[in-house]
Amino acid sequence: MSAPLKGKVALVAGATRGAGRGMAVELGAAGATVYVTGRSTRTRRSEYDRPETIEDTADLVTEAGGQGIAVPTDHLDPAQVRTLVERIDGEQGRLDVLVNDIWGGEKLFGWDVPVWEHDLDNGLRLLRLAVETHAITSHHALPLLLRHPGGLVVEVTDGTADYNGDNYRVNFFYDLAKTSVLRMAFALGHELGSRGATAVALTPGWLRSEMMLDGFGVREENWRDALERVPHFAISETPRYVGRAVAALAADPDVARWNGRSLSSGGLAQVYGFTDLDGSRPDAWRYLVEVQDTGKPADTSGYR
Repeated sequence: MSAPLKGKVALVAGATRGAGRGMAVELGAAGATVYVTGRSTRTRRSEYDRPETIEDTADLVTEAGGQGIAVPTDHLDPAQVRTLVERIDGEQGRLDVLVNDIWGGEKLFGWDVPVWEHDLDNGLRLLRLAVETHAITSHHALPLLLRHPGGLVVEVTDGTADYNGDNYRVNFFYDLAKTSVLRMAFALGHELGSRGATAVALTPGWLRSEMMLDGFGVREENWRDALERVPHFAISETPRYVGRAVAALAADPDVARWNGRSLSSGGLAQVYGFTDLDGSRPDAWRYLVEVQDTGKPADTSGYR
């Protein structure tokens, strides 16, 4: 088994479930030591009140071939993040990959609700969870990442810069949050590039996360049962697909070519040759533009 990231250390901030879990597991499958953080543990759930925990994610990382280390962390608390980074420094002496995947906003926004009608407290908390956490984590973690050349920062968002630049995303607060993360990667690219590190923004496609599957009343094993109700869900992908995108970037000696760029799992699959768990290569953002958004019937031919 190839382990191109053996000896490398990663921090996946926001790894309890969904894309974060998928990225942590695939970094582990490539041989990395992966610190996984979040607020849901086996002894205490976050306000999501979901069953997934960071300990479960760490176990999956180890089972995949890496070393998973779960550290309960609220990334809105600078002291907790500073303690986390100090622990990584003390135990590993390096940080090679930082994945900023903190989100936590699914229950805080309404679809197509204008800003003046939206719950203000929920909207502002969404921005804090989606933007402030990333800034706090980068502030504390980047000095350690810059200690060795070749570090990689992945800012995880929803939508590419091209797509979000032309499309209104859900509502004012959601749109602002996801666009801000894209801009974070652009800014970090300017600040890190000359210092020997790379920053990118990365979006999955239509993600078959635990919460999405629950919302459609299906499981990963029978996810296609949801297509009768939501036909375009046919383009969806597992969280491991974007995980493989991160692992490919982290193992690429020429990753600096992507510095400051907005990337997608489907786009990177065409470059690096990885597939989703079923062997397909869904290209969701191209599909959305060319099929869904033009009103065509669902047909993934040529898109996965």
